[in-house]
Amino acid sequence: MRNETIRLGLGIASVRARWPLLGAVSLAAGLAVGCGFAPLSCWPLSVLGLAVFTLLCVGLPPRRAAAAGYAFGLGLFGLSVSWIYVYGLWMAVLLVAFMALWGMLYAVVVAFSAKLAPWPLLAALGWVGIEYAMSLIPFGGFPWTRLAYTTAAAPFGGFLRFVGVPGTSLLVALTATLLAYTLVSWVGAPDSPAAPVAGQLERKAVRNAALAITGAAAIILSGGLLRLVPIPAALPESAGGRDVNVGVVQGNVDGSAGPRSMGYAGSVLANHYSETVTALALARTGLTAAPDFVLWPENASDLDPTNNETAAALIGESAYLAEVPVLVGAVMAGPGENERQTSALWWEPGVGITARYDKRNAVPFGEYTPWKDLVFAVFPQAKQVGRQTVPGVGPGVLPVEVAGAPLNVGVIICYELGFDATVYDVVRAGAEVITVQSNNAGYAGSWQPLQQFEITRVRAMELGREIVVATTSSYSGLIGADGSVLDQTQPNTAAARVYSVPLREGVSLGVRIAPFIGPLAAVITVLGLAYSLSRRGLRTVSK
Repeated sequence: MRNETIRLGLGIASVRARWPLLGAVSLAAGLAVGCGFAPLSCWPLSVLGLAVFTLLCVGLPPRRAAAAGYAFGLGLFGLSVSWIYVYGLWMAVLLVAFMALWGMLYAVVVAFSAKLAPWPLLAALGWVGIEYAMSLIPFGGFPWTRLAYTTAAAPFGGFLRFVGVPGTSLLVALTATLLAYTLVSWVGAPDSPAAPVAGQLERKAVRNAALAITGAAAIILSGGLLRLVPIPAALPESAGGRDVNVGVVQGNVDGSAGPRSMGYAGSVLANHYSETVTALALARTGLTAAPDFVLWPENASDLDPTNNETAAALIGESAYLAEVPVLVGAVMAGPGENERQTSALWWEPGVGITARYDKRNAVPFGEYTPWKDLVFAVFPQAKQVGRQTVPGVGPGVLPVEVAGAPLNVGVIICYELGFDATVYDVVRAGAEVITVQSNNAGYAGSWQPLQQFEITRVRAMELGREIVVATTSSYSGLIGADGSVLDQTQPNTAAARVYSVPLREGVSLGVRIAPFIGPLAAVITVLGLAYSLSRRGLRTVSK
């Protein structure tokens, strides 16, 4: 055993000492973490990849750790968000190059915190602090790659309802850092990347390794048990035992045609109108239940029905034939010149729009262009974004009436799924049924639609609510409060469904706790780095 331990320690030291090898292993570790995200969804690789990379950073000088961290970030984000190429290869290159900086920051956090006793916890908090920063920087953030989003089918998913997405990310990261600590305790951590590793298995080292591996196993086991045994106190309550029948329409869109093709906007609306007629025919022949309202996806109408008579006529006729309201995803003109808003419109039969929600989180470079003058000068193709999206304000809750009774309909529009505050506001503002509207037509054939559906599953588990999903052309469906996929449509097809959804009220324990975890983790990380730097400075002065 002693010889094997010495060889393992020397192998780790060899990787740390040789930059080409260190860079290659760091890149591979990033790719492994990326494999945890849909559609690969191999969550053990995410844990092992982060554990290996954390282990490499322990004992590295900060500069070498930063370089390794950038390679790690290239692997992680190059795999997980490669679908951004649909906006142009230049966009994918720039985004991955920027996002890799977060990997660099994590490596530096590990390099400095490894000098402190509770470094596995500090490193895990550092990861969650970085995820919090990712949700803010740049341009409002891009929080699409968070460890919690790998947990829909993992044991860790049991924690979502109790500590939310940030807390679950923390527990996944802590599991990885504890595994890294196990090996560090077992073989020893060198003071420099080239230093030999002592192979003696001292009692203290064995005890520390045993405690670390036990802690990691306990986290995984506890999460799995929580998935099996729901705790009533963490669940939102039923709203009077009522159910609502939601008709979902997936009109199908030819994504290859491109949104600037002649007649494209009109054909999208026509497809959703015709599929609504199909849905109503199914209901009236008794093949499905009659809907209480009909849900259309984001951008079902790229024509503003308030200033386009054809769009208003088609939507109005859809509501008239259905004899129930239609929740329409539409692109609205204004509020200013060359501006637009992505909106959810509650359209009453014979009345028109009676409630509206405007999307709060717009996609940078996809729905609006930051630093327009500079970006347009360097990348003229960025002008294809067209009118600039103006974000809305306020929670996505529409107070409406369905089947003669008041109902608060929650609306989350596509990209907003990644943002905690936007999602939490929906339930905190009293939503009784939650809907997600999305337009993934432009991402046909990429990993994005499956990743988004997986994030929706995570949100359902976190909120303890069923979620109804309507997309233009891929993966509409119904997700259970436990994250189970109760129904899912196929991509690139037209589809119509009617889902009976229980109404719920109140918020889960996770939604109450989660908003504090990210900021607190960021503050602790900064304080930990400051303390480590001050200790390093004092040692330098004393010498």
